Amino acid sequence: MIRVVAPSRLHFGLFHVPSGDHPPAEQRIFGGVGLMIDQPGVVVAARVAASSQFEGVLASRAQHFATRFLVSLPECRRRAFQVLVERCPREHIGLGVGTQLALAVAKALAVAGEEGDGPAVTLAERVGRGERSAVGVHGFDAGGLIIEAGKQPGETISPLLAHVNLPTAWRVVLFIPPVAGRWYGVSEQRAFAAATDGQAEILRTIAEQGILPAARRGDLPAFGEAVYEFNRKAGEPFAVAQGGVYASRDVAELIAAIRRCGIHAVGQSSWGPTVFAVVEDSASAQGLIARWGQRIPAFVARIATGHRVEKPS
Repeated sequence: MIRVVAPSRLHFGLFHVPSGDHPPAEQRIFGGVGLMIDQPGVVVAARVAASSQFEGVLASRAQHFATRFLVSLPECRRRAFQVLVERCPREHIGLGVGTQLALAVAKALAVAGEEGDGPAVTLAERVGRGERSAVGVHGFDAGGLIIEAGKQPGETISPLLAHVNLPTAWRVVLFIPPVAGRWYGVSEQRAFAAATDGQAEILRTIAEQGILPAARRGDLPAFGEAVYEFNRKAGEPFAVAQGGVYASRDVAELIAAIRRCGIHAVGQSSWGPTVFAVVEDSASAQGLIARWGQRIPAFVARIATGHRVEKPS
């Protein structure tokens, strides 16, 4: 079987949340910054079979993405596949599960079915991902820190603005407070509808003049302060829907507590409830786990380098 091992995605925030149904033609909407990590990740295995079969975690979603991918092919090239989702975190906790699962399924079918090894942007168009954020799309191939520009009318996927491979010693501690996930589907649509005008130019400036140069230098304190500021400001348009810049009071209190310990790069990923903390090395990560891991589910991840395809030897 062909196995595709994909990273997970952290999202620091969007540049521009559009107001109204028709933003100016020259204006890019959405865009933003995020980071790819190796854990928990997504693993999908596939092979050509006599009849279609889908098993494992989120098998029904995998089948949906597989169907979309196959429909995008000429009918004469559509085949049946056996697909197994070997590993996948639960949905709607801020780890970009939908996009990573969709791309992993599409990549596995493309390679197993000898449809070529196309880029993630092409796969995303085929399976209908990247409608708003393209961090996970570009990160699927590249890993590391992703800054994407935002979409102009007529663009299916937001173009990549910058990519940085962060220091290999850095670690990311993920905390997942046990709160109910609310921000998906209808709730997410309502939150976007209620969003206030953000600070797009300020956010772009923080990303391009703060996050990006600090990442290239490997300057964690400067990187962390810029990420924290960006993440907090990116939550402001959704403060009415969320009741604040973060998803809940528990998330806000946890972020504040970690910051008081001298950790700079702390924030909420996407709609939460996942809270991330980027630290300088494994020892620092284990120190955070020892401090809070008894009360809040937590684990340590590395910076990911993009997906990989494993073929039978």
